[in-house]
Amino acid sequence: MLEGGEDPRFIARRLVILASEDIGLADPQALTLAVSAAAACAQLGMPEARIPLAQATIYLALCPKSNSAYNAINAAIADVQAGKSGSVPTHLRGSATSTYAANDKGLGYRYPHDFEPSSIQQQYIPNTLENAYYYQPKRAGFEQALIERWQNLRAMIRGLKK
Repeated sequence: MLEGGEDPRFIARRLVILASEDIGLADPQALTLAVSAAAACAQLGMPEARIPLAQATIYLALCPKSNSAYNAINAAIADVQAGKSGSVPTHLRGSATSTYAANDKGLGYRYPHDFEPSSIQQQYIPNTLENAYYYQPKRAGFEQALIERWQNLRAMIRGLKK
């Protein structure tokens, strides 16, 4: 692509997108590496920019792949656009102003860090999304290690596990 005249910044941008959209949680370091390569590319210019671009390209090509974060945000956005988002639960609304406090906003909120293990049963989503599941993890790379953590946290928050 470089020899064909493509702008190195365009290549760097595509690598950042690849790291987020196609690799995602299977290797969270992919995004850091891609952003670093883009920054190096911008700082160095050609011909040296070819080196971090090559390094990032090889690393990303070898990464396990997962688009679960990409799919999750798209599904959540689709629900919002379809009007399914509902209202933020009252206890999550700020109580920092007298108007909010007078309307019981923020009342009943439980600060997770006051509890072990800093996660508690508490409603964080509107009733309309009670059964929505946006994140569908894949058994790829690092994301495999997140599956049990995600299942345990979800069960704790929804009161299915103490």
